[in-house]
Amino acid sequence: MTGRYLVLGMIAGLIAGVLAFGVGKVWGEPPVAAAIALEEAGAPAAPEHAHDHGHNAPTAAATAEPEPAGHSHSHGEGEGISRATQAGIGLLTGMAVFGAGLGGLFALVFAFVQGRFSHLGARATAGVMAVLGYVSVVLVPFLKYPANPPAVGHGETIGLRTQMFFAMMALSLIAMVIAVAVARSGRDRWRAGILGGLAYLVLVVVAGLVLPAINEVPAGFPGDLLWQFRSVSLVIVAVLWAGIGLIFGQLVQGSLARDPGLRQRLA
Repeated sequence: MTGRYLVLGMIAGLIAGVLAFGVGKVWGEPPVAAAIALEEAGAPAAPEHAHDHGHNAPTAAATAEPEPAGHSHSHGEGEGISRATQAGIGLLTGMAVFGAGLGGLFALVFAFVQGRFSHLGARATAGVMAVLGYVSVVLVPFLKYPANPPAVGHGETIGLRTQMFFAMMALSLIAMVIAVAVARSGRDRWRAGILGGLAYLVLVVVAGLVLPAINEVPAGFPGDLLWQFRSVSLVIVAVLWAGIGLIFGQLVQGSLARDPGLRQRLA
């Protein structure tokens, strides 16, 4: 059964990755292009010393959620891959492959949770998992270490930013596990759910205060462009997670409907 879930999860992730690519191509490309133009024009946003081209490394690396279209770019012909290719077939391939991988992991967690910790239907369980996963893996770490567009960020701090983002994500996941355990421990589901939510909030706030702040946005960088880039980044990843949750839940529900014996074995 786990193998079937895995296949369905990868299919759902592949479809969700293509949908996220579409959002990134339409709404993510303009702010990236504008930021690259600032960088190449030598605008005040570019620091004097080396910087990483295109993002706050932790967000792209740690969440592995691709940033808006064209997030990485090439300045020279000799580098072999043009930015048009990166923002087109390159981004599509990356989003599809990553979506399939994330969908597979999602399916494995679903296989472990369903019937053990959740007695909801397949669609409801997948939907709840998608929401909790997005909050703990993407949204909360993003609030502490948000994505940055091209021309923002220093190359020598990539390692530190990546480590800090991974740390925040790990602490957020641990806090979510604790919160779910608290929510399941009480007989009054509403009260226990509220307590679990408060526990998660307190734990991630403490983690955010303990971890160091990293702010490398130059004073001259346009605030509206920064806001647009970051908001689109969150939307793209939200489409990915929501797509996986909804599509996977529907695929599993359909599979159970076609196989009554399987439904009885899972009951």
